[in-house]
Amino acid sequence: MPWIQIKLNATNDNAEQIGDMLMEETGALSVTFLDAQDTPVFEPLPGETRLWGDTDVLALYDANADTQFIIEQIKLSELLAHDFAHKIEQLEDKDWEREWMDNFHPMKFGQRLWICPSWREVPEPDAVNVMLDPGLAFGTGTHPTTALCLEWLESLDLSGKTVIDFGCGSGILAIAAIKLGAKKVVGIDIDPQALIASKDNAERNSVADKLEVFLPQEQPQNLVADVVVANILAGPLRELSSVITSLVKPNGELAMSGVLDTQAQDVATYYSDAFNIEPIKELNEWCRIAGRKFT
Repeated sequence: MPWIQIKLNATNDNAEQIGDMLMEETGALSVTFLDAQDTPVFEPLPGETRLWGDTDVLALYDANADTQFIIEQIKLSELLAHDFAHKIEQLEDKDWEREWMDNFHPMKFGQRLWICPSWREVPEPDAVNVMLDPGLAFGTGTHPTTALCLEWLESLDLSGKTVIDFGCGSGILAIAAIKLGAKKVVGIDIDPQALIASKDNAERNSVADKLEVFLPQEQPQNLVADVVVANILAGPLRELSSVITSLVKPNGELAMSGVLDTQAQDVATYYSDAFNIEPIKELNEWCRIAGRKFT
C-alpha cells in the first residue's frame, strides 16, 4: 500500500518531543530522525538518545491520513514556530527491507581487505573478507573514519601481534585485524550492546576464539598491545589520552579517528610526547592520526 511521509525540520532540543507528539496525537505509524546536515551519528551511551544539531523528523502515515489535521495538531502543540518548515510526500509501496539491503555493497580497503554484507556475493574469495551486516552498533565501513582505520590496519603486518580495538562498536576493526593475521584482539567499549555485536560478528566470521571484549571497568589490569586502534571522538581521545597511550607497548603502533580536520592537530598534540606522529591522513573532512610509540 502507498504511504504519506511528513518531514519537519527540528533541532536536537525539540526533535524527541515532536516525535512523541506525532506518534501519540497524530497517528504516525513510525517516526525517524535524520541529520539535516549529513553529520554522522555515533553509538549512544546506554539509555541515551543522541540526536544531531539540526534534525529532520520524518513521520510515516497511512495514505488516507488527513494531512491538514496533522499539520494543525503540530501547530497546536507549539513545539515549532507557527510557520514551521515542512514537506508532505507520497511514497510508493516498496519492499523496504530489500530497498535497505540494496544500499549496502562490498567495499575494498587497501590491497586485500573486503567488508561484505552477508547477502552479497564475495567479489574476491581469496582476499581477506570480513562478513558484516548493519546491526546493533556503529561501524560498517561506510563512514570515512572506519575506512581510514581499515586502510591503516590493512597496511600493517599484524602476523602474531596483539591488537586492542578501543571503542569497538560493531567489532569491524577487531575482526579485520584478526583476519589480517593478528594473534589476539581485545575489544573495549562503554556500551554493552557493542560488546554483544562484536562477539556476534566474530562468531559469524569464525574468529570468536581470538577476540575478547570488555567494558572499560572490567578490562584486565596492565593491558597492553602491539597495535591499538581507537575510532571514537575527539573529546574522548583528548580526555583519555593517558589511558590510550598506556595501552600501547613501546615501539607499538597507534591509530585514532573520529576526528574532524579542524580538530586533528589539537588531538595530535595530546600524543606527541609519547609517539612519533605520522602526517595526518584526511578523507572527506575526517582524519586519521597515527604514530609509533617511543621506546
